[in-house]
Amino acid sequence: MADTNLAQAVEATHDSSAYDTNIKFLLADKQILSRILKYAVQEFKDMPIEDIMASIGADIEIGTKPLDAGLSNMGRINASSTEDNIPGEGKIFFDIRFTAYHQETEMKFLINLEAQRSSDPSKLGYHLENRIIFYLARMISAQKQAEFYHSDYDSLKKVRSIWLCLNKNEDGDSIEEIYLDRNTVYGNKRDPYDIDLMRGIIINVRNGETVKDSQNVLISMLEKLLSKSSVEEKKRILTEKYGMIMTTELEGRMQTMCNWSEAIKEVSFEEGVKKERLNAIERMIQANLTKAQIISCGYTEEEFTEAERLLCANA
Repeated sequence: MADTNLAQAVEATHDSSAYDTNIKFLLADKQILSRILKYAVQEFKDMPIEDIMASIGADIEIGTKPLDAGLSNMGRINASSTEDNIPGEGKIFFDIRFTAYHQETEMKFLINLEAQRSSDPSKLGYHLENRIIFYLARMISAQKQAEFYHSDYDSLKKVRSIWLCLNKNEDGDSIEEIYLDRNTVYGNKRDPYDIDLMRGIIINVRNGETVKDSQNVLISMLEKLLSKSSVEEKKRILTEKYGMIMTTELEGRMQTMCNWSEAIKEVSFEEGVKKERLNAIERMIQANLTKAQIISCGYTEEEFTEAERLLCANA
């Protein structure tokens, strides 16, 4: 089989030091993004996968630089900064963001995809739903002077923030939505106007080794993609069951993920979580993110200090 982007992405996601980066590039493959849109975003559910892939713009942005240069088969990514800086509001960094065009309605969608290790408020220090609402609001407000000018608010583009949560238990596979609604609390109901500008989507996938296949096709595919199965088994399932083309990149990212899974297999859960968080902070420090930026991602000052100490000790 000739090397392709998808194949390399599958194999590269198994390196412990690069797991977070690789999983973003793995999810940013258009073959993966198109299936997420089809099965999680209502407006795309009736479109064929091939048409959805063609509808995804060339402006896919990922919050970190790619590890491998020149990977562009299947029209994958233009990696660039995903920093969103609004004066007076501070900075946030999106994992993945891109545009997609609904062919039938000629409607443009601005989409953000986040990979979340945990949705537990006790670990995050906040409720994930509030962060999703914040991201949606920023995606709306950032459109001024970009998608519309002056008071042309009817030119606002629809935004979708999709959150892939990876830590659910055996019966935790689900897809949830957060959106605006309209309710007449007094008087006659007005002629409805479509206010579906912003919608948050939470995809909960399970990480157990013995869980049965999900009845949801998207969750089943994602659980196979992110599982601890061998790369060869993943490639077989993704090609035979889900019709994907094994690009070099996808294979590589999957391989790195498998290596990462093996590295943490014998670490206790609590120790593993702590180590993962410290490793993530170390990578962000090495990527020149500031202390304020790192803490804004849900980490504590104590964790930042510890990660900084470990980096100095290992220098």
